Parts: sequence; structure tokens; C-alpha cells
Amino acid sequence: MSDVFSPLRARVELVRLSAPIGRVMAISGSVVQVSGLDRCCAIGDLVQIGPVAGEVIAMSGGHQTVLPEAGLAGLSLGAEVRHVGALGLAPDNHWLGRIVDPRGRPLDGRPLFPGPVQRRLETPPPAAVRRRRMGERLNTGKIAFDTLLPLVRGQRMGLFAGSGVGKSSLLGSFARHVPADVVVVALVGERGREVRGFAENILGAKGLARSVIMAATSDQSPLLRRRCALSAMTVAEHFRDQGLHVLLLVDSVTRFAEAHREIALAAGESASLRGYPPSLQQAIMAMAERAGPGADGQGDITAIFSVLVAGSDMDEPVADILRGVLDGHAVLDRRIAERGRFPALDVLRSVSRALPEAASPEENRMIADARDLLGVWDRVEMMVQAGLYQKGTDPAVDRALRIWPLLDRLIGDDAPGGVAQSFRQLQACLAGQSQTH
Repeated sequence: MSDVFSPLRARVELVRLSAPIGRVMAISGSVVQVSGLDRCCAIGDLVQIGPVAGEVIAMSGGHQTVLPEAGLAGLSLGAEVRHVGALGLAPDNHWLGRIVDPRGRPLDGRPLFPGPVQRRLETPPPAAVRRRRMGERLNTGKIAFDTLLPLVRGQRMGLFAGSGVGKSSLLGSFARHVPADVVVVALVGERGREVRGFAENILGAKGLARSVIMAATSDQSPLLRRRCALSAMTVAEHFRDQGLHVLLLVDSVTRFAEAHREIALAAGESASLRGYPPSLQQAIMAMAERAGPGADGQGDITAIFSVLVAGSDMDEPVADILRGVLDGHAVLDRRIAERGRFPALDVLRSVSRALPEAASPEENRMIADARDLLGVWDRVEMMVQAGLYQKGTDPAVDRALRIWPLLDRLIGDDAPGGVAQSFRQLQACLAGQSQTH
């Protein structure tokens, strides 16, 4: 019976019989200045101003700066401000198959109870000296990622793409095919209509059954958009601590960074690199470092972090910060998508730091050969298309001309047979043998 009533008990334990009260002293721009809570408040605490929730983002001289989760309409000077407490989340196993907001409230119209343990949203990662190494290679459902750009258990991979080049479809393919125990999806600042579409059309009923979707739509407060990624990480850690393998998909870190910028500027932090505050680097790196292999007795979080790169600018701040802390990155190119090959993966600009350990010596030779062929084609493509190359001039170019169409088609293929079958197809392709499906 204890299992039956534990969710209800957890909800009751969150009820506070009394709470400190402060008052609104000033309303300026997007923030509210509050007094009377200096002895109980801390940065990141939640407060309630009438019907509007808010978060304490700065403190000075006995005043607290609060950023509301909704608009300021209806707030007035002297309004009562109730201290709610530290920001946290209490995930539970029965959240599987559900769509939840960053506060742990259901978005799918069905009741949802919190779990028995309240977790803070910002926690340190497992101790560096206790973390295990990355694990075995994973099936991904895509030949390119099963061979040329392998994904292994506990790896943190970045997915760099512009809008409309197949990023969401690729994330959905990972969610359906990667052999994880649990999938946690963070839809940060996503369009409202896309949330249900991702659950029903991209994940499907089978994929949703082993997933938790954390969603904060683009119209919501920057507090909720930033909190969405942190809440998803917290849910992933809940399952990881049970010894499970968790696949975490965050779409996207760019919107997390934009929300962090709005909050930091409202708190008085100055903008620096391309308008982003200095604290952004620590915020991104701290979140990314929480994913990865767990310590002994824990499971692993295999994470895919998507980044929106305008004009394929891999040196913009968010992409540059994330690329430096991850175990590899995949670049989706708009020009490849425009000619109809999906995933629109630019292999030459992508790298997996799981190599060479994730592949056998023979597989590494095939990967190197394929990348070399793609490099040769990249160098001579314009010359060939202009009719300036004569066959027989260079054996390496001649081989690239013969094999590149086969290899390009293979990179866009699905991999229903798993990693071993994918490498057999790659081997046949490098030998100049066309594959039929």
C-alpha cells in the first residue's frame, strides 16, 4: 500500500502551512523589486506575487530582484509576495509516457504526481575520478552514425544545424532506435504546435512509452525556457541513479542560451561576446558536464545537444562553447538538405571523439578511406562540374568520381540491420559495389 500512496504523500509534503511575506517596492522593465524577504530568500528561490510566480535573480541592500514567469499586467506596488522556497523537481518513474512542463506540471491533460524525492535543478556532476569510461557502440538507425560518426554509451554529441534541415527528424530517429532504457527530451523554446507533433509523429506511441518530454514553448518566460533544459537533465539523473541507460535529447542549447541571456541582463549582468553575458560559458559547460558516464553503481546519460547555427557559423559563441566540452559534433548542411539527402550530414566537418576506440582496426581503415574519398571529392567537385578535369589524370580523383555517388547515397540510408550490417554495406560501397534496398 505504501507504493500506492507515496505520490500523494509526496504532494502533501510539498504543502507549506506558513510562508514569509514580502511586498512589491518597485516595478521596472521586466523585473519586480521586493523587500521583506532578505532573511529567507536565496538566489534562484521561487516567490508568488498574486497569481504570478517568479524567481529571485539578484539581491542587493535588503531588496530582491524578481523576474516573473508571466507578464507584469495586474501587479501593483505594495502587492503581497509569498516566499515559496528553493527551486526543485521531484521526478518519478510513472512520468514515462508523459509531457511535462519545467515545474513538473502535466501538459497532456492527465493528473501527474511528484516523486518522493525533491531534487535541485542545478547539481554537480559525478566526481571526475569516479566516472567510468564511455561504453559500447550504439545502434542509431542511421548508417552514417553507425559507421563514420559512431555514438557510444555515455557520449555527449552536439548536433549543429540551421532551421529546416532535418534536425528534429534526426533526433526522433535517435529516440526511436538507440537502445536506451529511458529517453528524456527537452523541447526548449519550441513552437507550440511542434510539441504534440514531436510526441505523436516523430516519437510515435512506442517511442513515447519509454520517454519523458519536458517542454517550454517559445511564448513562455525565459525562466521556463532555461529551466526546461535543467529540468530535463534532472529527470535524466533520476533514472541514471537507478542504474539505467538514459538517452537525453536537448533541442536546443541555443534557445537555452538566449533565455539565460535575457535573465542575466535583467539581473544586471553586462553583455560581452556578441551580446551574451560572461556567465553563459559556465552555464552551458555545467549543464553539459552533468551528462555522460555515471559513477560506479549508476547508469549513463548519452546526450545529444542540438545547436542552431545561423549560416553554418560554427564559431558563434554557443556553438564554440559547446563544441569544446562535448565528445563530438555532427554538422547538418543546408546545401546537402536542398539536394534531398537526409540526414544532411557533412561528414568532413563532423567528428566523433569515440574514435578510434569505438571501432576495430579494420573498421577504422574503412572510416579513414571513406573520409579520404569525401575529401578528394570536396577538393575537385567544382573542377569536375566545370568540365576542367579529364579522367585518367589522377587515380585518386578517378576513384572518388566512381565511388562518391554510392557513398553519398549510403550516408543518407537507414540502418535496420545494426552496426555490423552497416559496415558490410560501407565495405561494399568502398569496393564500388552499388547497394540495393
